Amino acid sequence: MRYFHGFALKGEEQFFTEQLIESDFCIAGFSYGAQQAFEYAYNSNQRIDRLILLSPAFFQNHKPSFIRTQLRYYKTDQEAYTEQFLKNVVYPSTLSLDNHLANGTYEKLESLLGYVWERDKILELIARGVIVEIFMGEEDKIVDAGKSFEFFSEITTVYWVKGVGHLLR
Repeated sequence: MRYFHGFALKGEEQFFTEQLIESDFCIAGFSYGAQQAFEYAYNSNQRIDRLILLSPAFFQNHKPSFIRTQLRYYKTDQEAYTEQFLKNVVYPSTLSLDNHLANGTYEKLESLLGYVWERDKILELIARGVIVEIFMGEEDKIVDAGKSFEFFSEITTVYWVKGVGHLLR
């Protein structure tokens, strides 16, 4: 399985053992990594049977001013922004992500916030025979889970997990 990490994270795939499938033909990603996993699968010429998107980062329902504000806060104090971001990632759990911190960059955050999920591209990937599964937490504080669910559930299988947040805990 090829796995793509969330923004400012590494090794967090250990939290998703219930959702992940060990297979050479499976691609998975969490949050920002879900965007990267999708693009990898979409642009790949190799065999891919399953794409697992864990809490895909979904901000296309936000106004441009929201994105500009997030980027400005990050640029002003990267450490404080990342600390608050990771608190929101683990909510409502009390897990620590200290052992999973990686270097997040302004460019990665800009890419994450500006990414647009394209319905036709997802449908094309499905038409190629790739099973696309999405897992979302009802209590997600990173994205508007309701808007994400509304978008993705019209296209593919979405597992809505009650009582958990972005980290699916």
